[in-house]
Amino acid sequence: MLHFKRIASSYPRLFKHGKPLIVKNISARPLSISVSLCRNRKNPQLKESYYHATSEVPFLGKTIGRVLDETVEKHPERTAYVFPKDDKRRTFREMQDEINRLAAGLLSIGVTRGDRVGMWGPNTLEWIVTQYATAKIGAILVNINPAYRTSELEYALKKVGVKALVSAQSFKTQDYYSMIEEICPELDYATPGHLKSEKLPELDSVIMLGSGQFKGALMFDDVMDLAKDVHHKKVEELSKVLQFDDPINIQFTSGTTGFPKGATLSHQNILNNSYFIGRGLRYHEKHHIINCPVPLYHCFGMVLGSMCVFTHGATCVFPSHSFEPEPTLKAVEKEKCTSQYGTPTMFIDMLNHPNFKNYDVSSLSTGVMAGSPCPVEIMKKCISEMNMHDVMIAYGLTETSPVTNFTCFGDPVELTTSTVGKAVDHTELKVIDTTTGGILPINEPGELCIRGYCVMRGYWNDEQKTKEAVDENKWFHSGDLATMDENGYCRIVGRIKDLIIRGGENIYPTEIEQFLYKHPKIEDVQVIGLPDERMGEEVCACIKLKTGETATAEEIKEFSKGEIAHFKIPRYIEFVGEYPMTVTLKIQKYIMRQEMAKKLNLTK
Repeated sequence: MLHFKRIASSYPRLFKHGKPLIVKNISARPLSISVSLCRNRKNPQLKESYYHATSEVPFLGKTIGRVLDETVEKHPERTAYVFPKDDKRRTFREMQDEINRLAAGLLSIGVTRGDRVGMWGPNTLEWIVTQYATAKIGAILVNINPAYRTSELEYALKKVGVKALVSAQSFKTQDYYSMIEEICPELDYATPGHLKSEKLPELDSVIMLGSGQFKGALMFDDVMDLAKDVHHKKVEELSKVLQFDDPINIQFTSGTTGFPKGATLSHQNILNNSYFIGRGLRYHEKHHIINCPVPLYHCFGMVLGSMCVFTHGATCVFPSHSFEPEPTLKAVEKEKCTSQYGTPTMFIDMLNHPNFKNYDVSSLSTGVMAGSPCPVEIMKKCISEMNMHDVMIAYGLTETSPVTNFTCFGDPVELTTSTVGKAVDHTELKVIDTTTGGILPINEPGELCIRGYCVMRGYWNDEQKTKEAVDENKWFHSGDLATMDENGYCRIVGRIKDLIIRGGENIYPTEIEQFLYKHPKIEDVQVIGLPDERMGEEVCACIKLKTGETATAEEIKEFSKGEIAHFKIPRYIEFVGEYPMTVTLKIQKYIMRQEMAKKLNLTK
């Protein structure tokens, strides 16, 4: 039976006094309501940890360029992007014009279909223009972490054979041109667009953003004006021959356990992931304004943020070049944002900002929290203090475009705050025994594996690593430990490499973190395993207290006694001011383990 009260609140136009007006015609509009209504049907009652999310909504069998042009025709004068930090905003028509100019300009300097174009810099309008201009001509955009140092930049450019590098002038304390020049001293005497580098033989062009002059480099604005009629005509010709299965993007993995790998994604991968996540957020039902402080170089910002603009006609606001809590809150108020994105750390920083209550966030109704395990208490605060009554949890990986799991409108709060939801449409999930590879019964922890349209084409120029990640049956092995319940909802309990084995007991850090978040003095907590001669590993909790609070290790242990199993109570409790993080504000536990083991003299 359909729960009409719940459906009536979501679709008032279909009901009067709680009774359906056009029930006999519901099936005639499957694209409008079937996805949302299916969540109210009987759950599958699984016995094994395998779930396939079928869908009546078909894939977008199109290229990014084609979807872009179609959306511009629908909403030519609607605002597409806003960059308050740079005082820039563009309509869909203005974006199309700038994208086409850069696409033709890239062709004029010798970049064409299949060539790799690196984009190195923080969140700027030029980042977006480059993203879509490369898609228009079938070039492969290479996302380069703005925090990369010289050696990391050299590795990335060499690994995928970048032909043209679009670069900001600086980011925080880094002078980008000087770093590029260190790798390619030939810039000092090279003709712009004709670089001959010993270390990077495939790199022809360095394109700098902003104004000024840089030896051997082209300027971004100049490239946009270089094209002749023949190049603009070529853009149109390419749009007719590009295929949605073509590779279009390379995103580097974090590289926490070795050198980063280049996950290669197609139009089909990222376009459809954006499309179905946008539908899950109901972007297709009305115009939404997304506040996106997460970095564009990362799949979260690029696919769920930038790409949703063209898959759903949304507006996307990038409040600052990199995350800052107050500009993010200011953007919500000024732009009347309806959807807020962020990692748990970002939401923690916003909620705890001393000026939080000075900003009007009542326009918010939905949003996405993703990137790392989401503390239950933080989720509850987003609902109660940020008006995000329909905040969603997303889970995914770079290699899966990125989102594979998503909570849904109408899910009970206990599911939204304790799981990462079910599989996204057209996606299969299973949880397997890490030893035998067999599918586990429900509610037993094992490795989460994913199969479907979202799985990458492979790691660029690395067949061996690709085979290790994607098996012969096309299942991608995530490396994450998860459980699946009888209804297909998954809980992420940790990374396989983060699992703490203490005296033979398996301990999942996420479980302890979720418990400790309930302590009224704790703002954030990260649990890691440290070496121990007798037990193998011991539990260590690295705690960040709320501003003005003090606590002792004994106080935390006393809080835990009788509430969690004795072997889960941390032996080591360390109070910290900050955590080592990536530029996307993901906490680097492997660095924490190294630092804490050294501090506590446990390195032996």
